[in-house]
Amino acid sequence: MRIIDTHLHLIYLDNFSYPWVAGDKVLEQQYTAESYFAEAEKLGIEGAIHMEVDVAEEQMEAETEFMTKVHPKVIGAIASCRPESAEFPDYLERTAQVPGLVGFRRILHTSPNELSHSALFAENIRRLADYDLPFDLCVRADQLPIARALAAKAPDVSFVLDHCGVPDVGAGVFEPWKSYITEIAALPNVTAKVSGIVAYAKPGWTAEDLRPWVEHVIGSFGWDRVVWGSDHPVCRLTADLKSWVAATKTIISGASEDEQSKLLSRNAERVYGL
Repeated sequence: MRIIDTHLHLIYLDNFSYPWVAGDKVLEQQYTAESYFAEAEKLGIEGAIHMEVDVAEEQMEAETEFMTKVHPKVIGAIASCRPESAEFPDYLERTAQVPGLVGFRRILHTSPNELSHSALFAENIRRLADYDLPFDLCVRADQLPIARALAAKAPDVSFVLDHCGVPDVGAGVFEPWKSYITEIAALPNVTAKVSGIVAYAKPGWTAEDLRPWVEHVIGSFGWDRVVWGSDHPVCRLTADLKSWVAATKTIISGASEDEQSKLLSRNAERVYGL
């Protein structure tokens, strides 16, 4: 079954500065499009969307331009942005013109909770509706109410919740994550991304360790509002791409072919306008 990866990070240390990976033995190295697809194509991944990698702020536009042209199978790019800035409208106007741009993200899970609370932040996010571009929400489990509040303030904007809302899989902490997921799923303009959870699991995890978290997300959002992502190379913190693809297929094996195809490719095409 064909797969579209909606959450691919590529790291080009010779081109960009990535302060957050400094000193990390797994992540502070080259991860090119060629090396990714050499592995991904064997797993049925036919295309991928590049997710911004939180480069130095002055390099955000350059990263977007670079990643939209980096490889023919990188079929879109999600750009970094700063909606808290008064300069955001001009940035949005420029970046939205880049061929292959399919969305925006502002890292929130390592930012102060107050960052997205301002009227300016919400006003700028609402501007995305005029461009028909989605906004990826990257928040911790405890910040899910913040994500829900933001999505409620911009009902005409499509939001994608990254990494199943970042549950603490390793410690098995279901609440309040479980309730928060149910609450944010009640908003029709939010889609969930089944991605990233292996990084929050214990090394040596199995598909059965991940199943309750994935099934709750799919059960809450429904098969029409879920997409799949690898979170490569962050997934390598506890596993690899092959293991995560295999686990996903095991978890959803009881679903119909139509349901599986929605998660693995068809919803991504609709949500990101591919």
